[in-house]
Amino acid sequence: MAASMKSLVLHAGVVALILALQFVLPEYHHGILARTLVLAIFAMSYNLTFGYTGLLSLGHALFFAAGMYGMGLGVVHLGLPSLAAVVFGVVCAGFVAAVIGFLALRTAGVALMIVTLMFAQAGWYLILYFGKWTRGDEGFVIAREHRQILGIDLADSNARYVVAALVFGAVLIAMLKLVESRFGKVLVAIRENDERARMLGYDVSAYKLGAMVLSGAMAGLAGAAYGIMFGYVGATFASVQYSILPLLWVLLGGAGTVLGPLVGTLFMTYLIDKLSEYTHAYMLFAGLILVLLTLFARQGIMGEVRRRIVSWLP
Repeated sequence: MAASMKSLVLHAGVVALILALQFVLPEYHHGILARTLVLAIFAMSYNLTFGYTGLLSLGHALFFAAGMYGMGLGVVHLGLPSLAAVVFGVVCAGFVAAVIGFLALRTAGVALMIVTLMFAQAGWYLILYFGKWTRGDEGFVIAREHRQILGIDLADSNARYVVAALVFGAVLIAMLKLVESRFGKVLVAIRENDERARMLGYDVSAYKLGAMVLSGAMAGLAGAAYGIMFGYVGATFASVQYSILPLLWVLLGGAGTVLGPLVGTLFMTYLIDKLSEYTHAYMLFAGLILVLLTLFARQGIMGEVRRRIVSWLP
């Protein structure tokens, strides 16, 4: 069996397993896993720029928040139907990513990290400044009647889990196809040596901008989905914490692997959930475990699996 077919079967099997878990997981895990799947989409968006293109950004919270607020403000102030509001959120995030990418990609390395962080912080302050519409730090709740898409009530935990799994599955398979496409292979070439890619005739700037826009739209989809599924839109999701978290998830799961963001998000979420049952200093122990994994599994969990066991893993 060809490597591409093996990859497709593996990733489709992961999606099928997640859907099947609905019938055996307790209700508590329905909620936490649905949340994790949406955040894994956010992590996948970061993996596209960092893991596959080599762009170290600390501004992805801005794209996540743009999708979330685009959806929330579309519902509350523009009266958009839920599905149209989600699409509006994705478009808003893609537009913001295009503008930020056009400006920030004139820099590289640490400078890019600082510039994207500055833009993200500016976005956070704008949310606070326009508190009349955004409700600032307090945020606002999406009423239950606005949390229905195609007749599906997303306030219901079972329905929310299925929708989260389906959306995650669609993004996962799309991501797999993207990284296996010519576009994805050029991104990897840019990550490895952008000067050599430029010498081969590729428009490196255009590819980087394209990766940034796609990544921003994916992050916006995650933000819009999170807001509509869990019924809350708040400035916390635009803070620097939500720019650092996807970096940690990707590093932990394996940068440059399709399944890495899911594994990293799952591991981190359940690690903190379990540790918090025993101690208030759970972040200290979580940090120690992350340091150990960084020392002994430098390519992340799935990166080590690919290096040691499954060499064809994308």
